[in-house]
Amino acid sequence: MSKHPFMLFSGTSHPKLSEEIAKSLGVSLGKAQIELFPDGEIGAQILENVRGRDVFVVQSIAKKPNFYLMELLILIDALKRASARSIVAVIPYFGYARQDRKDKGRVPITAKLVANLLETAGVTRVVTMDLHSEQIQGFFDIPVDNLYAQSLFAEGIKKLGMKSPVACAPDVGSAKLARLMANELGAGFAIVDKQRMNAKDVETHALIGDVQGKDVVLVDDICSTGATLKKASEAVKKAGASRVIAAVTHPLFNAEMVNGSEIDHFLVANTVPLPEEIDHSQIDTLSVAGIFGKAIDCIVNNESISSLFRPRT
Repeated sequence: MSKHPFMLFSGTSHPKLSEEIAKSLGVSLGKAQIELFPDGEIGAQILENVRGRDVFVVQSIAKKPNFYLMELLILIDALKRASARSIVAVIPYFGYARQDRKDKGRVPITAKLVANLLETAGVTRVVTMDLHSEQIQGFFDIPVDNLYAQSLFAEGIKKLGMKSPVACAPDVGSAKLARLMANELGAGFAIVDKQRMNAKDVETHALIGDVQGKDVVLVDDICSTGATLKKASEAVKKAGASRVIAAVTHPLFNAEMVNGSEIDHFLVANTVPLPEEIDHSQIDTLSVAGIFGKAIDCIVNNESISSLFRPRT
C-alpha cells in the first residue's frame, strides 16, 4: 500500500483497535515485548529491526492514563535508541486534554506537560482524534494531525432513521463538534448552557434552540461520569424532545453511567475500549480504524491529510 517502508507497533491500552488499523493498512503489527517488573516498573524491547524505518505506535491514553502514557514513552525511547528514522505517536484518545489551561489559581497545564514529554521522548509527529481543545496542537513544536469522527457518526445516525434530527451540544465546549454534526446531517442545532460545579457535578441552566417533537443527537467528545450528558438529556426531554441519542467520540464509560442514563441510545467510537460489564444492548460502536489507516497511509506517501479529514463547516 505504501511507497516507503513503515512499521506499526501497539501498546497494551487498546490492542484490538491496533489490530484493526493494521488490517486496514494490510500490514502486521510489529513485534515488541512489554512486561512488568515485580516492583511495577515497565520494561519494553523491540523485537524487530527498525533502523532507518518510519515507525507508528498506537496507544490510547485512557482507563489507566498514567500507566499507558509511561508505557508509550518507554516504547518511543526504545524505538529512538534502535535508530528508527521517524516515530509517529498515534493517540486515538489524548489523555489529560481537559487540563489545557489555568482556569483557577495554582493548577498545572497537564496537556502541555504531556506534549513536552512526548517530544522529549523522541516523537516526530502526533496523530489523534477529536482533541478536547484544538489549541493543544499549539503545545507541540512538531506536526499534529487532529482527525474528526463526525462523518463516521453522521453515517451511523442516518441508519437510525431519526425524525427531524437536531444536533445538540451538551455544553459550550462541544458547540463546534455539534455544529459540524448539524452541517453533516443537514439538521438543526441547539446548545445546553452548563456550569461545572466540580470534577463530578454539573448544573444545567438553559436550552438554546428548538427541540419540540424532534429527535436530538447530543454530541460530545469525552464522556466519563455522564453528568453532562444526563443533565443535557433531561433539559431536552423537558423541552419536548421525542428521542435522545448520544454520539460520543471517547466513551470513558462505567456501568452505572450507562445503565442509569435517560439517553435512549448511544453511538460511540472505539478510540478507547468499552468495559465488558457495561450493557452493550443500547450502544452501537463505530470503528475509527479506517480513518487512522488512511491518515497513516497519507503520511507515509507524503499526501495531504487535511484534504481528507478537514471538518466541514
